[in-house]
Amino acid sequence: MSDTDGPTETPGLARRPLLQGCLAGGASLVGLGAISACGGPQTTPTVPAPGPLASLNDVPVGGTVVVTSPNGAPVALTRPNAGTVVAHSAVCTHQGCAVSGRGPTLSCPCHGSVFDAATGAVQQGPADRPLPAIAVQVQGQSVVVL
Repeated sequence: MSDTDGPTETPGLARRPLLQGCLAGGASLVGLGAISACGGPQTTPTVPAPGPLASLNDVPVGGTVVVTSPNGAPVALTRPNAGTVVAHSAVCTHQGCAVSGRGPTLSCPCHGSVFDAATGAVQQGPADRPLPAIAVQVQGQSVVVL
């Protein structure tokens, strides 16, 4: 066969059936929250159950901490000032890696996305969607998911 005859395919590994199977398998895995070899992890975060997340003293003024809710959802708690605590999912919207907090930002170690910890807004991609907000309030000395 010469170079002008066009591309060849490995027998039994035609591209179209492979892609169709990958898409079908990925679609069935998405409903399970699983990782698909075709598109990476599902990035829909687990929603934290209502209840206490942390002590107010655990969230420094001007800082951010990542905690795990009782049902396993990772949550970033930020305290922009003494009287305010805000929360966002700590799951990167790019491919579902856990973000970590450092002062006023949340960073994804997998691909370098950076988010504003107080708003969840993307400051640096590749993520192109903000972190979902989580409704919390301070009750006594506890930060509680509503």
